[in-house]
Amino acid sequence: MRRLPPLNALRIFEVAARTGSYAEAAAELGLTHGAVSRQISTLEGWLGQRLFTRDGRRMAATPMAKIFAAEVGLSFDRLALAAQACGRPGARRLLRVSAPTSFAMRWLIPRLDRYHAEHPHVEVVVTTLSTMLEELRGGVDVAIRRGAATAHAWPHHQAIAVLDDVDTLIMSPALFDQRPILTPADIAGHRWLASETRGGEWASWLEAAGLQHLAGHPRQVFDHFFVTRQAVEDGLGIGIGPLPMLSLDVANGRLMTPLAHIRVPRTGYVALVPRQGNPGGLVSGFVDWLAGEGQGAQ
Repeated sequence: MRRLPPLNALRIFEVAARTGSYAEAAAELGLTHGAVSRQISTLEGWLGQRLFTRDGRRMAATPMAKIFAAEVGLSFDRLALAAQACGRPGARRLLRVSAPTSFAMRWLIPRLDRYHAEHPHVEVVVTTLSTMLEELRGGVDVAIRRGAATAHAWPHHQAIAVLDDVDTLIMSPALFDQRPILTPADIAGHRWLASETRGGEWASWLEAAGLQHLAGHPRQVFDHFFVTRQAVEDGLGIGIGPLPMLSLDVANGRLMTPLAHIRVPRTGYVALVPRQGNPGGLVSGFVDWLAGEGQGAQ
């Protein structure tokens, strides 16, 4: 049997040597700086020699490590080509996407049938997060987050704008039939619903509507927006919701926007892929599809 060094440590070592930085390797692989350091220490123990030396505040690969990393990289390239050549014809490829829960439920997942119709050999696996502040983690090909598509906002990722976002008043058609809202002042007779994850939404809308004097009106607050949205659909009160993310709900009659002309621009959503990664055509094609869907929803 071949006496091989630990393969996961080899993979991490190759990235660290190629990028010249533990931090960049951690960002590319979706790991912590400590995890990268531990795996490289494991490999150094197996080899019996140091692979990196400290150069100021960073760890620099030794000359021998650079040669070793080049050979490891070539070996991984050959392994990838062999796996592709020997793969099952027609086998479905997995594309792993991380997205905020409400975005995934109300916008992304309802549109995936269109993507799958055009890409029958790709299976999109969606994982959700409940807070916009959750840090980026590894194990996904594309991460969707609220933010600006600027380099300084995501230093380790390429950011592509996917969907613009505006807030407006939402309510159920049944509640509108009972107590219609025809002017901004009509909201005073309704129960207001809000979300902890969308702080300030009511204050911003009231300012846009010229109703700042109602800022102290009581609200029923839920922990997440997807709960608030369901409560609005059930007719328990009125809320502030994002468009075009809720456009399908409006189109199928689950929700309505009684004062749609009063809108508050918000920071939109971006698709993130690692800058140092090699996402390939599958990821790039999916991100292009996302951006196209976002443009079509405006």
